[in-house]
Amino acid sequence: MKATTIARNYAEALVAVAQGKAKGQIERYGQLLDAVAGAVQADERIAVTLESPRVPKAVKAKLLADALSDVAPVEFVRFLQAVVRRGRQGLLQEMSEEYQTLVDVMQDRVHAGVILSLEADANLRRQVIAKLEGALGKEVRAHFRADPGILGGVLVRVGDRVFDGTLRRRLTVLRRRMLTGE
Repeated sequence: MKATTIARNYAEALVAVAQGKAKGQIERYGQLLDAVAGAVQADERIAVTLESPRVPKAVKAKLLADALSDVAPVEFVRFLQAVVRRGRQGLLQEMSEEYQTLVDVMQDRVHAGVILSLEADANLRRQVIAKLEGALGKEVRAHFRADPGILGGVLVRVGDRVFDGTLRRRLTVLRRRMLTGE
């Protein structure tokens, strides 16, 4: 089986567990899974301990329970223990990504990469998000960044669609029209 398929199966299982709990738990489980995956990537000691065949699975399960008992629901800790028992701890990052994708689909939400020539203030961010939500008909989680190379305007990526309203593109179109005589 492909790693993405396995990760998606685990993510679907965690979504099912989260749906059985209070309404806000779906987002919380996603944050917890993302935090655990990030901790495994950031701290080599955690990764080595979880990946090592020399550390018994029962010890790994106890370490997870001890580390997360104060911050995570029991069901979430059990999920991680099941992941470790089956030797899938190397897929935590992929599980986190698949989980977020599933939650986005469930909540009719999309992520948009927004590139502006300058850093956007809070007011401009709200305006851009409102326009995108109106155009797409979905909740938008925008990820802003600045790139002075676009000269002005905005470049938006939503999935595989690109909305290019940059000054650089407009100048390129104008140049092509002038050269071809359109």
